[in-house]
Amino acid sequence: MNNKARSKKALQIGVVYFSKTGHTEQLAKAIIKGIQNTSDIAIIEHNIRDDEIVNGRFCNELLFQQLTDCDAITFGSPTYMGSVAAQFKAFLDSSSDLWEKQLWADKWAVGFTCGAGLNGEQTCTLQTLFTFASQHGMLWLGLDKPSLGKEKLNRMGCQIG
Repeated sequence: MNNKARSKKALQIGVVYFSKTGHTEQLAKAIIKGIQNTSDIAIIEHNIRDDEIVNGRFCNELLFQQLTDCDAITFGSPTYMGSVAAQFKAFLDSSSDLWEKQLWADKWAVGFTCGAGLNGEQTCTLQTLFTFASQHGMLWLGLDKPSLGKEKLNRMGCQIG
């Protein structure tokens, strides 16, 4: 899309996540608040619900269409047993029709996670999200913050999220 066309359309960012205990939702809400502090950005927020998973498959075609219309997608899941939650994995797996057509190619992608342990294999969860985004041809935006910087935004030194 050229810059002239881009200036007429507000950026649209999807924030899709699963949260069982509310911790991942708190992170998602903080991300959304940060986005809302920037003008001309529309947000599509979706917390994956158990009733959207039928026979192990995530079913919400409207959400997939909304995310396809976004310029960027933020993915969030708690870390369970070293990876994304099963509910979020069902969402990832159900995107295969979009993958086949590469409908998310060239969109920006970001991921976030949380876990009970200091490490808890959260990096493995982020790597799952990174791999998923790469398979879709998305452009991953890393953290790009030094681990010992003044802001202390990356105290564990993980650059992918």
